[in-house]
Amino acid sequence: MRHTRPLPTGAAMGLLAAAMGQPGMAASAGFALELPTIRPDSTLTEAQVYNGYGCTGGNRSPAMSWSGAPPGTRSFAVTVFDPDAPTGSGWWHWLLYDIPVNVNSLPEGAGDRDGRHLPAGAVQGRTDFGTPAFGGACPPRGDRPHRYVFTVYALKVEKIDVPADATAATIGFALNANQLAKASITAVYGR
Repeated sequence: MRHTRPLPTGAAMGLLAAAMGQPGMAASAGFALELPTIRPDSTLTEAQVYNGYGCTGGNRSPAMSWSGAPPGTRSFAVTVFDPDAPTGSGWWHWLLYDIPVNVNSLPEGAGDRDGRHLPAGAVQGRTDFGTPAFGGACPPRGDRPHRYVFTVYALKVEKIDVPADATAATIGFALNANQLAKASITAVYGR
């Protein structure tokens, strides 16, 4: 009997990005994510760096678009996750869900706390910064650069069934339970 070890999440994502070979794009079975200002494995700019916790950045979510959603898609969700945070469970930087199926892009700054650039009906979940808004990169000074995984999910439901004060883990569970496809791009940042 042959035993194999699964690839770590980051390595699997790196292989996917490398296999895609297109700067700024990643796809899963035809479903593709594009971040016009962020290339896979590139370093985030100051625009996506948090403003607080000792970091001074623009704290703006990047513009993004997606295409090729599979049949049966009824809504989308977007997350940004740092699997390298020294917490034992990573760090959720953004959770946006219940994005209507007719929306296929978000402008830069859509994750602002006031939500004025969000599509009607979209909901921002509480991040590990404790707020329902995009929170930029801010790894501890001296750590190796952290990975920031930007993911869009095509979901089989119009709305995920989570309470208004749901934790990031609860939202993540609902997204994975209802996904038809997902596409990710990983960038890095260190200080």
